[in-house]
Amino acid sequence: MTLYKDYQLKDLTLSNRIVMAPMTRSRAIDNIPNDLMAEYYSQRASAGLIISEGTSPSVNGLGYARIPGAYSPAQIEGWKNVAEQVHKNNGKIFVQLMHCGRIASEENLPDGGEVIAPSAVLAAGEMYTDTKGMLPHTTPRAMTLKDIENTQNEYVNSSKLLVDAGIDGVELHAANGYLLEQFLNPKSNVRDDNYGGNFENRARFVLETTKKVVDAIGANKVGIRVSPYGANGDVQHNYEDLVDLYTYLADELKALNIAYIHIADHTAMGAPEFETDIKATIKSHFEGTVISGGGVTNETDAQKVLDSGMDLVYVGRPYISNPDLVDKLKSNKTLKDPNPDTFYTPGKEGYTDY
Repeated sequence: MTLYKDYQLKDLTLSNRIVMAPMTRSRAIDNIPNDLMAEYYSQRASAGLIISEGTSPSVNGLGYARIPGAYSPAQIEGWKNVAEQVHKNNGKIFVQLMHCGRIASEENLPDGGEVIAPSAVLAAGEMYTDTKGMLPHTTPRAMTLKDIENTQNEYVNSSKLLVDAGIDGVELHAANGYLLEQFLNPKSNVRDDNYGGNFENRARFVLETTKKVVDAIGANKVGIRVSPYGANGDVQHNYEDLVDLYTYLADELKALNIAYIHIADHTAMGAPEFETDIKATIKSHFEGTVISGGGVTNETDAQKVLDSGMDLVYVGRPYISNPDLVDKLKSNKTLKDPNPDTFYTPGKEGYTDY
């Protein structure tokens, strides 16, 4: 069994092959990481790698209530504290950079923020706000070329600040229907310039952003998350050039030599099955570290993911209620179930008290 063996992720040695998946928990009051969050992540530091909750590189990306940012001095000070607490417990942590794009209510954005996306296409569904409860998503303004350049620079700025603060690396969130995937997906991207149309054009924003971040902090510190056949964020589940798009992405990301590709799989949560073996395709073209998972609740599930050709296995919701998940899997202990009522509520209940 390879699950508990060390793994060399570029220049980072992981103590095992279990990755704590990124999960929004909405504890960042005023969008600032706090001591409670540092405690939460440090409790889970026995994971081979922690990937933090989605964190906005921009005031424009804060589509959800109480999600953290990584652009102001107070936010970076908060992330520095998180890094110190995780490292004190011998853990490793990447911060996931998530710009919500059109999956947003303008009610959640601080002053000066604006809901922007590749195209002015409204996402179906609603968004929770602390001030007015559930509201429909806000129709985004289509990004200009200047917006595209500014947003890429925001990703670069956040990445540099986070690494300088002691964070081990960043994961660019190009999954689940957020901004980067909004460019990839033909339902949310109806542009007719160099950033829309064929799959190479739809991939341009993601690849340019990744390259700029790589140039700023080094390829070893950059990962990316994708969700082909994903069902979140009102994007199209399947489309004609999907396999071509993700094959092209894998080839281009290989050339950039980034640390990993992280493939989200939502089939265990009721999403439709993958329609091709896209994980194997991405792995064979990327030839680097690939993380995947989905519905893993025990050691057998986890090892099965590794045996299928993936290098690392992510675990999501079980990590909410089992901070000592690695030890529990090792000793075959029953996992506690998390309480969905406290997934997104402020405070320590259902967060640091399991």
